[in-house]
Amino acid sequence: MNEKIPNLLKSLFKEHGTKIEFTKNKTIFSESDEANSVYFLMKGRVSLSKTTSGGKELTTRLCGHDDCFGENILFTSIQTYPFSAKTIEASTILVISRSTLENLLHGNSSALLDCIQWLQIQNMREQSKLRDLLLYGKKGALYSTLIRLSNTFGVKNEDGSIIIPERYTHSDLANLCASSREVVNRLMKELKEAHVISDQAGIITILKITYLKTYCECDQCPDSLCKLN
Repeated sequence: MNEKIPNLLKSLFKEHGTKIEFTKNKTIFSESDEANSVYFLMKGRVSLSKTTSGGKELTTRLCGHDDCFGENILFTSIQTYPFSAKTIEASTILVISRSTLENLLHGNSSALLDCIQWLQIQNMREQSKLRDLLLYGKKGALYSTLIRLSNTFGVKNEDGSIIIPERYTHSDLANLCASSREVVNRLMKELKEAHVISDQAGIITILKITYLKTYCECDQCPDSLCKLN
């Protein structure tokens, strides 16, 4: 099964979905909008986020090529989206109505089973994020975010270091790990001084991934669960 989305589910989107082009920084839907569609990202990048009552934005997930989002509303009584979706870059997205997809899955037991298994993996990923925050605090949340970025988007160099090719500011990292920019500034400075990472204009290279994994005790956690998509 594809780690991002099962092939049978992907085929349903391609056969029955409507293709829509979105420009960069375009809101696809907002938190509390009526949850009537599910989305498959053919090209581009999308961020999912929640906003607190105080106005702070928390990025809960980063979606890339071949990712699906909005799927957590399927077969539930949820009437509104629990998060907002916004493009990070120009994106091509297939959209299918919630009711149509549910009916198609009801009529295809193999696709339904694949979908259930995939949704379970998504739930386990969310649980692992909460575990890191609850057990290891702000430092663990940042460290696990860096690990997840490397597993999701990282490119491994010959010397074993991992470069994350997209630019992430300290504010971006703070939004990803439910922290403040000031805390992230301090922790990133400590990591650079310890030669665990380097940071050139927002392009992060992880020099010692084992250091981060040891702190988070993630030697038993498969990489497929430790991702941001």
